[in-house]
Amino acid sequence: MRFGLIFMVLLFAFLGAVFGALNSQSIDFDFYFASVVMAKGGALLCALLIGWLLGGLLVFASLVVPLRRRVRRLNRQARLQADAAEGAGAVAPKPPELDA
Repeated sequence: MRFGLIFMVLLFAFLGAVFGALNSQSIDFDFYFASVVMAKGGALLCALLIGWLLGGLLVFASLVVPLRRRVRRLNRQARLQADAAEGAGAVAPKPPELDA
């Protein structure tokens, strides 16, 4: 397992280096207030990273936050029901024992 993971990391590092070497041309980005010159490979990797982060943020905001809110609400309801059951159990009389 560990060997496979190390192999995959080295393989992707090698492929990334080859990708960067094959795409070494410069790209000019003009943001009106600033201008950035980057290599084509670096620009693609930055776009990939930004897309990955925005996708993760979207999943977090649309799935994780509502589920956490729901779990919190259900835990609160379960706690209230448990407290109500304890209160009702303390007042109830002890059931009679059966003689055999």
